[in-house]
Amino acid sequence: MEIPEEVLALIFSYLLVCERHSASQVCRKWAEAVTSPAVWYYTVVRCDSGAENDQNVRACHRFQCHIKYLKILCNQSLEANRKNFIQILHNLSESATDLLGLSVVCIGENPYFYSGQDLLQSVKSVFKAASYLHLRHIDLREMPFTLDDGIVQIVTSRSPSLESLFINNKTLVCKVTSETLQEALRSCPNLSALGLFYASLTENVVAELLNAKRPPFKLLQLHCERMDKYNPTISADVWQALTERYPTLSVDIELDHTVPAKKIPQILQPTIPVASLELSTFTFMVEQVNFISQNYHNTLKRIVLQTTSSDELNRALMRLASCCLSLEEIHCYCVVSVDVVQAFVLHCPRLCKYTLKTSKEPHPWLPAILR
Repeated sequence: MEIPEEVLALIFSYLLVCERHSASQVCRKWAEAVTSPAVWYYTVVRCDSGAENDQNVRACHRFQCHIKYLKILCNQSLEANRKNFIQILHNLSESATDLLGLSVVCIGENPYFYSGQDLLQSVKSVFKAASYLHLRHIDLREMPFTLDDGIVQIVTSRSPSLESLFINNKTLVCKVTSETLQEALRSCPNLSALGLFYASLTENVVAELLNAKRPPFKLLQLHCERMDKYNPTISADVWQALTERYPTLSVDIELDHTVPAKKIPQILQPTIPVASLELSTFTFMVEQVNFISQNYHNTLKRIVLQTTSSDELNRALMRLASCCLSLEEIHCYCVVSVDVVQAFVLHCPRLCKYTLKTSKEPHPWLPAILR
């Protein structure tokens, strides 16, 4: 009994890139199945073997014309892996492709004094080589190197069909200016999802988002860090205007431990349609939790808290559970009472994952999965 080609293609889609290449050499039928668009539509290439001239690089080069969404995982701690990463992007830059999405994930530790300039230059090379690209989605959130105006300008100017762009990569310094973001929004009129540093967001950028000719804007992700203490915050009135212009807009906000405590209330305006909120500030947060219950109860789906235990926090969390009925995830990295756990399970019917510990456990704390 022969296995249908579409079944073979489905099986091959689960293989590593180098394994797909090996499968294509078994017989003609397998070779034809490997070239099926279903096999390569979403492709993950790993650069983590530590070997030069990795098989994954050669296989990716051979079949790159079939790839639509490419995700590259690179362990940048080893030079051989970085060379393989650069070679993959060099191959992309030298041939015309119909690539729709590009995602870069760095999974290793940076060597001392390594700034990732070789990897960033290879990303730029893809866009410099083509006068027009059909890319719709670019995700650099897991590329832990400082991004600047230059890379954002070349990416957006060469990819006018972009629908999503994520550059909120949590580095120590943000070098993307608001002027560059305004230009990017004008260059990419279909952009509907954007991730950036809060420091880059100004009222002029919001004004560009409010342009009457823009299609519906769906998602805004903001990473807040220490540089925000020097920048003005977005007012409640501006957020209200943005919410009225895009009623279905979702905003994800992450505040890291470097954000000054006095700045948090200025950033968290009551009119923001917050869907996901991470408060990794390690400060006393009872007031913030009460504020969230009062203002974000209609939109909040996910919340992460890094704080300290107290009876006041337990009461604030129980109030949060009773108010935020659409909550899907709650992760609180401090010990809470049994009543808090019961409150979330009882009041939040959509809850599917939570990290709520009633006693200290060894790190890492694993979440409970409800469904």
